[in-house]
Amino acid sequence: MRLIIAEKPSQAQKLAAPYPSKKKKDEIEIASCARFPEGAIVVWAVGHLCELQEPSHYKPEWKSWKYESLPIVPDRFDYRISKGKSKPFQTIKKWLHDRSITDVIIASDAEREGEAIVRLILRLAGNQKPLSRLWISSLTEQAVDRGFAALLPGDQTIPYYHEAMSRACADWLVGMNASRAYTTLLKTIGIEDVFSLGRVQTPTLALIVNREREIKQFVPVPYFEVEATLQKGRGTFKAKYTLGKTTKLKTREQADAVVNRATGTAIVRSIDKEDKTEYPPFWFSLSGLQAEAGKRFGFGAKKTLDIAQKLYTKGWISYPRTDSSFVTPDEATLFPQTKARLLKSAAYAELKDVLTENPSRNSRYVNAKKVSDHYAIIPTEACGDVARLSGDEAKLYDLINRRFLAAFAPPAKLEKTTVDLMDGDDLYRAKGTVVVSAGYRQVVEMKSKDVELPALTLGEPLTEKKVEVLSKQTEPPKRYTEGALIMAMKVAGKQLDDEELIHIMKEVEGLGTEATRANIIDGLKKRGYVDLQKKELVPTDKGRLLIDVLGDSILASPAMTAKWEKRLNEIGQASASAAEFIDQAKKMSIHLVEEAKARVETANPEGYTIEARRFGKKSAARPKASFGVCPSCGKGLVEHAKFIGCSGFREGCKFTMSKQVLGVGIAKDELKQMINGGQSNVHTFKKGDKTFDAALYLEKGALRFEFK
Repeated sequence: MRLIIAEKPSQAQKLAAPYPSKKKKDEIEIASCARFPEGAIVVWAVGHLCELQEPSHYKPEWKSWKYESLPIVPDRFDYRISKGKSKPFQTIKKWLHDRSITDVIIASDAEREGEAIVRLILRLAGNQKPLSRLWISSLTEQAVDRGFAALLPGDQTIPYYHEAMSRACADWLVGMNASRAYTTLLKTIGIEDVFSLGRVQTPTLALIVNREREIKQFVPVPYFEVEATLQKGRGTFKAKYTLGKTTKLKTREQADAVVNRATGTAIVRSIDKEDKTEYPPFWFSLSGLQAEAGKRFGFGAKKTLDIAQKLYTKGWISYPRTDSSFVTPDEATLFPQTKARLLKSAAYAELKDVLTENPSRNSRYVNAKKVSDHYAIIPTEACGDVARLSGDEAKLYDLINRRFLAAFAPPAKLEKTTVDLMDGDDLYRAKGTVVVSAGYRQVVEMKSKDVELPALTLGEPLTEKKVEVLSKQTEPPKRYTEGALIMAMKVAGKQLDDEELIHIMKEVEGLGTEATRANIIDGLKKRGYVDLQKKELVPTDKGRLLIDVLGDSILASPAMTAKWEKRLNEIGQASASAAEFIDQAKKMSIHLVEEAKARVETANPEGYTIEARRFGKKSAARPKASFGVCPSCGKGLVEHAKFIGCSGFREGCKFTMSKQVLGVGIAKDELKQMINGGQSNVHTFKKGDKTFDAALYLEKGALRFEFK
């Protein structure tokens, strides 16, 4: 009898569905059948059952957060059963050691993390039985049975396990050391909060903070355009004054001069028409789906992934955590079946006459060389009716279906028209587009922003109803939405405006993976580094402070992390050493700890308000940033609502300085002057019935008056 280990209960049910089976409390029993003559047992994990040990497991002194205890670099990495997950682990272990079990089939998600989830269980449970691997991209009964008929040897996918372990250990090393170093050191200058740093999350935060810095530093440059409203019959259209290749004029005087020269009539000088063919878009990779769902529906990256995962578990779409927009020729053989099933739905039945193409032999969609672990996100041959869904789930499913069906439609045919008109010696230019044949646009329901121009003839005079100056200015770069950030992470911060450029790049380096990017963004929000404002990611003071303190550290460098991702990918392909990679991660962690001290010592945390968050929720506001060095003990001073106090109060320092003396408020600049050995401005104080003029200063930490 064979033991099949799935990643989660819902997946286990799908794996048993093609065969005669009976579900029990902790397993599913598959009866003897053609595929499993001796029967099989299906058991399941509940996600990650095993996790890396805490630092204190290796050394007791690594339990507390103290800079002096760093770096944390164990000689080896040990794992333990995650809290609350002992029961599913024991169930799997029991069956692994059952004498009736002849061999084990790893049937978790066919990717690195899925590989690691089951192989760690096998490692901790002491498995000695032969292994094979189920590697499929959809959970339809046909795909499942086809997968069990073509199991991979167990050792063929073990490099993916080594990649996942390398990733986990490197992230643990960097996270444990950098987080503790910066949290404890920032505390010495009055920043009372926990700072989580990571190999991927920190450079991702740097992308957001640096974009915000570009926006704040942006200086808009004014410019002017002249626009003419021209009449043709009962309709009008607009044309802009053009000088050379630009419509922009630097001064208002230049623009006013053009308006003053207008005669009220413009003559058609030339009409240039160009036929354009617009091909259907590529199918979705996960990042492409997240970007499009964010743009259309305002979905966050994690929300998109969570919905797609549900659709995959239903067996309605292919595996969502994919970086490919292509499919293999084998998968293309199922296209007619999938198309026919979709057209049974009332939502797509009217598209039947539009879907005249066959993409199964089109290299724009079918290319085995561009499929690594999984192919594009498309509906499966067992896809259901979108009418059975509702709300956000229906929206995303419809988006995937229409993108798939668009490949069966012909390209859109467009006619691009450019009209040049002359008013004296001044050139005005109008541009428009006519949709000659909508083609695939009817499938994806594109809302056209094209401007249509009226029929014109050469030499035709047109009346200028209005010629006016448009005052404009250059605009700063836009903040990242979650979808835009996903794409920026994919290319390590380089901007790609053309979707097709992504596909023709021979090698893409990036931050994180298709499967992890959504969780990275979600983590930045939960840790209080960024806020979501009107679908835009805005860094908080906490996020900006951390990136400012890090400066040009390699920990904030997208390029550095992208190189790590490339090396991890090579480990997954068995072309790089996991041991060498971990050794590099250890050296980097030691360097980060040493570097942190120098960076915090030169940090200037003034102007930031840090608000601590716990478990994704805001808690009471922490004190504001440092006011300098305590004259009594040398630790950082922190601004509170009514006074300045020492961050070392828990260690016994009693220094405080009130913001108000005898009813007189003391300004921040004056308080800083006093802390640095100077005096405040002269104020008039009142004590009892007497008034006096004096400046304030500190002497051995105590407040003194300098009478004037």
